[in-house]
Amino acid sequence: MIDLHGCGSPNVLKVLLMLEELDLPYRFHKVDVFGGEQYSAQFLALNPNNKVPVIVDHDPTSGDSHIVIESGAILFYLSEKTGRMLGNTLKARSEVVQWLMFQMGSVGPMFGQALHFQYVAPAGNDYARRRYLTEVRRLYDVIETRLSQLPWIGGEDYSIADIATWPWAAKYHKGFEIKLASYPNLSRWIAAIEARPAYSRIHEFYGALFKEALQRQRETDRDHLDRFFGRGCYFRD
Repeated sequence: MIDLHGCGSPNVLKVLLMLEELDLPYRFHKVDVFGGEQYSAQFLALNPNNKVPVIVDHDPTSGDSHIVIESGAILFYLSEKTGRMLGNTLKARSEVVQWLMFQMGSVGPMFGQALHFQYVAPAGNDYARRRYLTEVRRLYDVIETRLSQLPWIGGEDYSIADIATWPWAAKYHKGFEIKLASYPNLSRWIAAIEARPAYSRIHEFYGALFKEALQRQRETDRDHLDRFFGRGCYFRD
């Protein structure tokens, strides 16, 4: 049994989708990140970096448990655990890992910053907003080019590179005013993953998680938001 600690975020969606694809038994534990639960001693014992997702993999044979933090590392761990979705040859595995790192090093951080400066940051940050939106649009172009050459992000087969990238590229294009009609290969890829049984099993559950997270962000007090975003009295010069 695997315990998944998370909320309605794209990095958590990666792990939910992966667990369903692999048909692994798991329990979901909701973390109220806008209420500060990630700073509790209990959560910090799992992840000292106070971020979700986190998994705890319990071995029923030995009784041991293994904690894995960071969404990319979780996907990689689950692939190695099951021998699936990581490529069957050295070359194929290398391709998958390269594009997993593309998501971890470019898509996730750049999309996250673009969302922050587009929807959260106060007025007067036009340079940052335009800089990150420009980078997001460049990354969409990179993904479109890759998918014009191969059926999947990681190569010939569906892999953790696709699972890592899909929650960001598929869920936020409207917020970035990306017109999918201009990205036919990206559109084909998004639809292919949405049509998979694994996604259909978590679609409603994740949608509810995401809406709840947005509502919590609107309702929580200023101090919790300042701490979450590292601003106000939490700035460190």
